[in-house]
Amino acid sequence: MKRKKHSKRTWQAAVATCTLALAASGCASGSDSADSGHGPLVIGASVSLTGDFADNGKAVQRGYQLWADSINAKGGLLGRKVKFKIVDDLSSPSQVITNYQNLINRDHVNLVFGPFSSLLTVPASQVAKRYGYAFLEPAGGGPQVFDQHLHNLFFVQPAPSVSSGDVFAKWVLSLPAGQRPKTAAYAELDDPFASPIAENIRTAFEAAGIKTVYKQVYPAETTDLSPVISGVAAAHPDVLVSGTQSNDAYAQVKSLVQLKFSPKFIFMSNGANSPLEFPDKVGAGNTSGIMSAGDWYPSSTAAGSAEFAAAYVKKYGGTAQQIDNTSAEAYSCGQLLEDVAKKTAKIDNATIIKSLHSGSWPTLLGDLAWNADGAPTSEFSLVQWQGGKLLPVYPAAKAQAAPVYPKPNWGG
Repeated sequence: MKRKKHSKRTWQAAVATCTLALAASGCASGSDSADSGHGPLVIGASVSLTGDFADNGKAVQRGYQLWADSINAKGGLLGRKVKFKIVDDLSSPSQVITNYQNLINRDHVNLVFGPFSSLLTVPASQVAKRYGYAFLEPAGGGPQVFDQHLHNLFFVQPAPSVSSGDVFAKWVLSLPAGQRPKTAAYAELDDPFASPIAENIRTAFEAAGIKTVYKQVYPAETTDLSPVISGVAAAHPDVLVSGTQSNDAYAQVKSLVQLKFSPKFIFMSNGANSPLEFPDKVGAGNTSGIMSAGDWYPSSTAAGSAEFAAAYVKKYGGTAQQIDNTSAEAYSCGQLLEDVAKKTAKIDNATIIKSLHSGSWPTLLGDLAWNADGAPTSEFSLVQWQGGKLLPVYPAAKAQAAPVYPKPNWGG
């Protein structure tokens, strides 16, 4: 569920540019040819293989390809081998428009899947809508995506990105009154995703009587977070809510360690949910007790999870604990196609759209369902670092360990 950082100004400029590009591109009749042939079922996707989003884009690519391998080993989808045509969008909103127009109009792909980031998903989904394609996308869950009110779009995660912190607030407020934090601090990146997550938590906490003793929103270009964290330490809150992405999350932890200030509770919206990067950047001993939100775990019992993890390690190496959940989200897009095909014996775009708007569907991320705008209606899990592993701890139905609190001291 990782989100890549970009400023509000960058977002607004990019969307304006892409809107103009779409307006100039002209219209064409929709394509619904996925079920009309006996050759390979070709799925097109624009993925960031270079540029700012490259690391996450490659994780998307791995998830897509791994699902194709899986379904082809079973004989394909409705007897048709699945083939991905993946093109590099350079992490560029204008290039992503060109890519999807070419995939649909020049390459005549049967179906399309989405790119990485809301920044690219917004213009990409407009192209898909224009040509009548279903748009399953694993990594674009910002408010701007759903504000488009696109009936063909499906965000393949449990909930919109800005809701990911709600599960932390829900857990804290479920604790006995004597064990809840009394005071809270908020250190928030000025980012269209990170800050709203923290603000949602603040609203819930203040309504429940948890006093805000410090709040600081810092610019995206900030590299030295020691003044911000010094302010946190001086306020001595029981809980620190960090609206972070990645590098700023690592910097916050390093500053907290240096100041030897360890709040009883720490929640980080992003950065802390990376099973590979977080312990590497902050030190394995400094992860214990830190919480974040997540949607897939190596020991998950969700549909197909064990097979996915084993296949991933066999194909790409490493360990199950090192799998980026972005790959699981991408793989789940394929699972949904498989589910629709099993239920309807069809796999055209109109059938996909109609089917996914009815009922719930099993994936690696749990059972998913969507509202009319493509926003998923479930919730993320609360995850916590325990014993060097990132484990789901809440809600109870998904928990693999009990939450640990107060948070252990640094190095513990």
